[in-house]
Amino acid sequence: MTTLNRRHFIRNLTLGSLAGLVGTHVQARAITPKEMEGPYYPITPQKDKDADLTQVAGKKGKANGTVIDIFGQVFDDQGNAIEDVTIDLWQANSFGKYHHPHDNSDAPVDAHFQAWAIIQTKAQGHFRFKTVFPGAYPLNAAQQRTPHIHLKISKRGYHSLLTQMYFPNHPLNQQDGLFRRKTPEEQALMTAKTTEIANQYRYDIVLAKVV
Repeated sequence: MTTLNRRHFIRNLTLGSLAGLVGTHVQARAITPKEMEGPYYPITPQKDKDADLTQVAGKKGKANGTVIDIFGQVFDDQGNAIEDVTIDLWQANSFGKYHHPHDNSDAPVDAHFQAWAIIQTKAQGHFRFKTVFPGAYPLNAAQQRTPHIHLKISKRGYHSLLTQMYFPNHPLNQQDGLFRRKTPEEQALMTAKTTEIANQYRYDIVLAKVV
């Protein structure tokens, strides 16, 4: 992606690309379930933490893997959309490797994958980011974690949320220990939804107000 096209993508996150998203739903909503942070929250400083994880600023190459588009809205539990929420997200690359010094797996590092983003919700709580489908990574010789994306969501006046987003109908979901611990209702709230567009997912997030 050229620098011009990259800027165009980022600009579209707050302009026309949001116009077709579903509007605010004012109705009670179940709070998004919590999940553990995991061992690989990013600790290596990086300047590029924008909403396009498929390319690192200043590098010409593109990330390996299937490019996916994820969008959604953040609501409170009464169904009101929340603007200016901070979404801190990170994930494994397409090979199942985290950009973290403690990930000592044999999977290759992808120098062109951004791996970490910090974005803000816009009007009516909308957010959007572009990434690659995360690879499964090994827990041990016999087990893998199902593909997922980690998210920390925060805004003053609301309880901060640490969670993980899963992908629908992935064959590893029902073998994943963390996913299986959730009730079917919780699993549904933590699983993105496909759209009519290939490799596009919607994932809405619901926060609880501080009372």
